[in-house]
Amino acid sequence: MKSKLLMIQGTSSGAGKSMLVTALCRILTNKGFKVAPFKSQNMSSFTYKIKNTDKVIANAQAIQAMASRAIPDCNMNPILLKPIGNSKSRIYTNGEFLSVMEAKDYYSDFVLNKGLRIALDAFRELRKKYEIIILEGAGSPAEINIQKYDIANMIFAAKVNAPVILVSDIERGGCFASILGTMMLLRPSHQRLVKGILINKFRGDNAILFPAIKKVESKIEKPILGIIPKIDHNIPKEDSLDTDNSNNEIKQSQKENKKTYARSIYKNDNIDDNQKATDQSALDAEISRFAEKVESSINMDYVLKKIIG
Repeated sequence: MKSKLLMIQGTSSGAGKSMLVTALCRILTNKGFKVAPFKSQNMSSFTYKIKNTDKVIANAQAIQAMASRAIPDCNMNPILLKPIGNSKSRIYTNGEFLSVMEAKDYYSDFVLNKGLRIALDAFRELRKKYEIIILEGAGSPAEINIQKYDIANMIFAAKVNAPVILVSDIERGGCFASILGTMMLLRPSHQRLVKGILINKFRGDNAILFPAIKKVESKIEKPILGIIPKIDHNIPKEDSLDTDNSNNEIKQSQKENKKTYARSIYKNDNIDDNQKATDQSALDAEISRFAEKVESSINMDYVLKKIIG
């Protein structure tokens, strides 16, 4: 099976990549496609244990698999880094613990050799089973200090010829500058992989943004594909930068709901099967609600016909 591809990258950490991939997985699954998520390299302390094994992947990819109505698979997150402090991480490959590495050793000795091969092999396995693969980048592709080692973003996109949509978080400010800056810092071959832009987490009247959108589109020659509003939700997040600015009462309620929903993802042997099923059903409904709001905010026809193809 020759899968069609789409990669979501961000202008920064916390731009909303994981949640957007979750939404797209559900949107495309609802349209009848067999969809899988993929993140070549993820740094996360929140992990999901693959059923009937001792293997783990990042929790975000497990949630994205649920959004795809697919079984979580180690190939969806072949490299996992669990930070333990002092620039060290526990490295897992194909779901299994490999070793503890310092950042400098990871970049100099592992990532471009064994790491990239592991990621590409896992990706090829997914392509045998799924019609569309939604890839997720990490951080920003414009981190020029590590760009040559960054197998989670443009290096991987170029290897598999994946079209890229760049998402920018407008809630933090500097959205348009971050779009322009990111595009400027990409090499020309990587700029060509970017097929469109999404503005995320906007509160207000979209019309206010139109003059800026027109100017940015003319400068980068890429279309703005949608303005996604700030969507409150109870889907567990893994990025500590992705904070909720709502009042404390709402935040506490959402925090409790996220703990409940997370029971269907995180390993917890003290919860009976009926409770797990109830929690999973609630999380599934929340994913659907979130995906509906995203779908209504972006040009999915353009994404399907012009980008995914």
